[in-house]
Parts: sequence; structure tokens; C-alpha cells
Amino acid sequence: MVVIRLTRGGAKKRPFYHIVAAHKQSRRDGQFIERLGHYNPIAAGNEMPLKVAVDRVDFWKQRGAALSPTVARLVKQYAAAQPAAAQPAAA
Repeated sequence: MVVIRLTRGGAKKRPFYHIVAAHKQSRRDGQFIERLGHYNPIAAGNEMPLKVAVDRVDFWKQRGAALSPTVARLVKQYAAAQPAAAQPAAA
């Protein structure tokens, strides 16, 4: 089974997470199938704290991938922050 989850990167006391599609049995920071975005919980200045390829997440969900609870929350948060791009222009 495929699961969409976070893998940790960054340095000690400075976490950085990649959102990846991986096999359920692979280790947290082990092999993955595809990188779908990133999450930087301590982003400062004009750094982008969250970036998600929503189209690729939907692709994997259609094929039976499960989202971890944290990734589900982050995808929902990212979608709420991008309403202007998702809404079609009104005539």
C-alpha cells in the first residue's frame, strides 16, 4: 500500500519536512516513490513554509494512497490558503 507522509530533513533543532508518496513498509526517511512538496515549520522572512503539488496528491489518492493525519491537515491548510488560484473567474 502507498501512503503519503512526511520525511524529516534539515539540521538538529531546524526541522524541514518533505511530503512524499512511499510504500507503507519503508522507513520514515527511507525510499520513496515521488516527492510531492515540502513543509518548513520555522520558515522566516519570505521563505515559503508550505508547498504542495495538490494535483499529484489527488493522483495518488485516486490510486488508493492513504494520507497521514499530519499530511491531510497540511493539504487542507494549503488548499484554504490558495482560494484565488482554485476559483474560476466570475463573469
